[in-house]
Amino acid sequence: VLVNGWLKTGDMACRDDAGFYKIVDRKKDLIITSGFNVYPGEVEEVLNSHPDVADAAIVGRPDPKRGEVVVALVVLNKGVKFNPSNLEQYCREHLAAHKRPRVFEEVEGALPRNFLGKVLRRHLRDSIETVPTDETNEEVLDPEVTNQFSGMEPAESQEER
Repeated sequence: VLVNGWLKTGDMACRDDAGFYKIVDRKKDLIITSGFNVYPGEVEEVLNSHPDVADAAIVGRPDPKRGEVVVALVVLNKGVKFNPSNLEQYCREHLAAHKRPRVFEEVEGALPRNFLGKVLRRHLRDSIETVPTDETNEEVLDPEVTNQFSGMEPAESQEER
């Protein structure tokens, strides 16, 4: 389990300007969508800050065009009606385009957890369906993601100025 003197844990970390390391997520949980790395913990933190959300988990779902799409599984607070467009708008305000979930699914009850209280993502990944391919097999490009490559801002952002 030692590699070149390092203990291989599967944790991913980044170092800040002060030289401190922060664990950002597990390597096996990383979602790669359209070539971008998405750390589920970052997206979950945003969703868990939404007033309607009691708990959230993020997983990747296989996608023929993007590799994976970000899927949000949410447990709502009691008495709250599931409104995916409300959650989508909240994510639009707090996350970069490539990090935003493309699919929101409501989970009744509670998310599956292990004895330490960690979300069992593999159970969630197994429970979601794969994205059906369209008949034309034409690639549909998300302008907000492709604009990150060209340095342009989405048209709606320019209008808001």
